[in-house]
Amino acid sequence: MTERLRRRLLDAHRPTLETVFDCADAVAASFDGGATTDRQRVVPPFRTVLREADALEALVGAWAESLSHAGYDLPARPVAEPPYVVVTSVGVVLRATISEGRLVATLRTFDVDPYERAGTLPEALTVEHRGL
Repeated sequence: MTERLRRRLLDAHRPTLETVFDCADAVAASFDGGATTDRQRVVPPFRTVLREADALEALVGAWAESLSHAGYDLPARPVAEPPYVVVTSVGVVLRATISEGRLVATLRTFDVDPYERAGTLPEALTVEHRGL
């Protein structure tokens, strides 16, 4: 189930995923020496850059299409806001509630302590099933 979703995201929506990493690169370019210990220098600017690149809307579309392709019916169309899409200190998290629990995809773009740019595709994309 989760590997099928992961493969679909990578195969059908790779340009959208790569845009997220381009946005992370832009944020990390502002870090002194390539790293920071200040979460506020990561999450708010990352969210802003993602919005300006229309990456959050594109991610929602990619996630919804991948879920549909895998045979999941969602009770509502995801939107580019929590709880469906969350910009965190490690990257972007996509969520979907299904009858068997929750599906969670994470694009890990930053390491923590200190915050620094990390991760590349395909390794930086994980998809998990979290039960009820």
